[in-house]
Amino acid sequence: MPFGEYPYTIDDKGRVVMPPPFREFVEDGMILTRGMEGCLYVFPLTSWKRVEEQLEGLPLTDAGSRAFVRFFYSGASKARLDNQSRVSVPQTLRAFAGLDSDVIVAGAPGRLELWNPARWDAAITAVQDNPPKPDLLVNFVA
Repeated sequence: MPFGEYPYTIDDKGRVVMPPPFREFVEDGMILTRGMEGCLYVFPLTSWKRVEEQLEGLPLTDAGSRAFVRFFYSGASKARLDNQSRVSVPQTLRAFAGLDSDVIVAGAPGRLELWNPARWDAAITAVQDNPPKPDLLVNFVA
């Protein structure tokens, strides 16, 4: 699983260098898409297949499910690392996540996340100021 957070910059062509600890995780290709809290999710292709299966399993008759699939799937873009270990982030996704010049590349279970640094700081501060309820963490520490 990828973990850690790394500050990087986006070049004028919308490319971000993938931090060395994450390169093997996405070396076979990846899918970038809109994430929650205004970040981008980056799934390796193997994980994306599981995500697609879950999306396909959502009820077509439920408006909330359709809206979520539309949000999540329509923003998806397939990518590969270039020879300099960079990934190109489409303009529409950069605009969604507010990625102009600086970016935080963070690990998460089964995915990476790309964050605008101010949004990242706000998200981390929010968890520190209002931690998850104890019942959500009951099995967290073995």
